[in-house]
Amino acid sequence: MPELPEVETIKEALIRAVDHSVIRSVSVFNRKFRIPIPDDFEQLLTGQTISRIYRRAKYVILNLTNGISIVWHFGMSGRVRIISHKKVSLEKHDHVMICTDSCTLVFNDARRFGLITYIPSQDIEHSSLFAHIGIDPFDSQLDGEYLFSRIKYKHIPIKVALLDQSIICGIGNIYASEALYLARISPLRLCCAVSFEECSTLVVAIRDILKKAIRAGGSTLRDYRQPDGSMGYFQMQHAVYGKEGLRCPDCICDCSFSGGIKKIVQAGRSTFYCDYLQK
Repeated sequence: MPELPEVETIKEALIRAVDHSVIRSVSVFNRKFRIPIPDDFEQLLTGQTISRIYRRAKYVILNLTNGISIVWHFGMSGRVRIISHKKVSLEKHDHVMICTDSCTLVFNDARRFGLITYIPSQDIEHSSLFAHIGIDPFDSQLDGEYLFSRIKYKHIPIKVALLDQSIICGIGNIYASEALYLARISPLRLCCAVSFEECSTLVVAIRDILKKAIRAGGSTLRDYRQPDGSMGYFQMQHAVYGKEGLRCPDCICDCSFSGGIKKIVQAGRSTFYCDYLQK
């Protein structure tokens, strides 16, 4: 599933391609997503100008001049292709095509766990999609005090808490593992055993990891591609994720003795960590 860095990369590509463009036509080939595409989707979008493009959690939102917003989520396998009008050709699993006066956007989603819909712009934060979403990792109000206040009474592992979108939004499995490694905190540690100082260190680590991933265009592990079709490259910088049995970048232990990076399953998701450095 695209996490915050991948969605941020998609958002920036859309800004470069279609910000303040006019939507000339919309074609929907399959309406069956986890939220069905509304019947009047094409009618309400056609002829409107895209006035603002931004990210909220793992969603991309495009405000239109008629007061509605396109809300886009990429699920497990969704991606958007940005194509020159002269090179448009549909592929398998292309479900929505939005033609603007600058280029064409195509939403491709093999599993259809994503969604594309619209919401009145003024209702975004109160809609069912966003009402329970927590603070953004780059919000200035996110600090050690905030994180400590939200987790200090929880008897769940800190890794599981980082995946809770009502606490901090946008962090997924990859970046939770990487941030905990950078902060030297074991993913097994219960939230109630994480100190205020460690929360402050973890917030800094989260931002650092996410910024590096955004600069690298995100991580391509399976389906994710940037809108121009290229891969993200942050997987080349992963310290622990997907590296079971290997030595982590800062470790001095003997992998033949220690077993190297460990892989466990928490809340149904794979977690990678170094039990020598992360306590």
